[in-house]
Amino acid sequence: MKPAKQILPLIVFSQFCCTSLWFAGNAVMPELYLNFNLNEEALGHLTSAVQFGFILGTLIFAFLSLADRFSPSKLFFISAVLGAVFNLGIAFENNNLNTLLLLRFLTGFSLAGIYPVGMKLAADYYDKGLGKSLGYLVGALVLGTAFPHFLKFFTGTENLPWRWVIIATSLFAFLGGFLIFLFVPNGPFRKAKGKFKIDAVLRVFSNKKLRSAAFGYFGHMWELYTFWAFVPIILAAYKFSFPNSDFDISFWSFLIIGIGGVSCVMAGYISEVLGVKKTATIALLLSGICCIAFPFIFLQASTVVLITFLCFWGIVVVADSPLFSTLVAGNAPPEIKGTALTIVNSIGFAITIVSLQLINYLYHLEPVYSLSLLAIGPAFGLLGLFTKKRL
Repeated sequence: MKPAKQILPLIVFSQFCCTSLWFAGNAVMPELYLNFNLNEEALGHLTSAVQFGFILGTLIFAFLSLADRFSPSKLFFISAVLGAVFNLGIAFENNNLNTLLLLRFLTGFSLAGIYPVGMKLAADYYDKGLGKSLGYLVGALVLGTAFPHFLKFFTGTENLPWRWVIIATSLFAFLGGFLIFLFVPNGPFRKAKGKFKIDAVLRVFSNKKLRSAAFGYFGHMWELYTFWAFVPIILAAYKFSFPNSDFDISFWSFLIIGIGGVSCVMAGYISEVLGVKKTATIALLLSGICCIAFPFIFLQASTVVLITFLCFWGIVVVADSPLFSTLVAGNAPPEIKGTALTIVNSIGFAITIVSLQLINYLYHLEPVYSLSLLAIGPAFGLLGLFTKKRL
């Protein structure tokens, strides 16, 4: 068996490759509008379809305890291959809103066997220093989420067809799945369950410390994916409001989202000095402040100020994500660790659908101030952290 130090880079790179499926549709949304005659509300619907597929997938994975009963590596591989195939379907002609919704839903379902299972693989290899390890892993998710925007930037400058974004992300997912299957065996700290037990799901929230971490995570998720989904929309709206501003939307969308990958890694290291809960609290508080401050930044005429602010928001909005997952994994019984990570992820992503649909609706009524409602999430998360027993 390879040493854990050699395994982590493989898991991180594979996670990056496979999670590029997540926002592949968002990166080419303007082209989807034109090619398949979609309306403006398609952004929220297609993004929510991925989230809904992920939620249903994680619920099924959790109730069947698949990540604890079967080899996580094989589960990751199968999910990556299926996700790549469903994602590739977007590139076919004669799609319409219904077929695109189905394909994005199935892609999200497949991601349920990638993101939380990747965390389970890391937890099976790292009994100590899990926060730092998950920092790298969530950082890979962030970069993977931003990567389609980076690809889209090159299709715009080199006149490559938009379908190359979809093809490339599918190929990356294939690659990531095969790397896990070939080179990442079951970890030394894995404790397999012999059979499915319904009480495994119920036990996840019987621990007060785990519940407190989960509530913090839920508040964080209210803000995270809606912010990511709206980054290119915010930039496009700003260029419309201030025609003299000159910047590339795809490139800066990639940078604003992708910079969070670095902050996830740094948060893991910082947490070893300040503590996991304190570091997560600071990040959640700062992101909540960004939500409230956003309208004032958007309404001023300096592109530099806007881009700098959005980059800072991109840093703090996701820095706490691996820390909350660390708290969940650290407080879950070892034999149901995979189930705990999966069920908490499932509920968190269910919250993103509510947030996405609410902001998507209100944005058409009030484009600027509606995004300040994202502050509800950090406020709830902080309340959950500090009204529960100390972690």
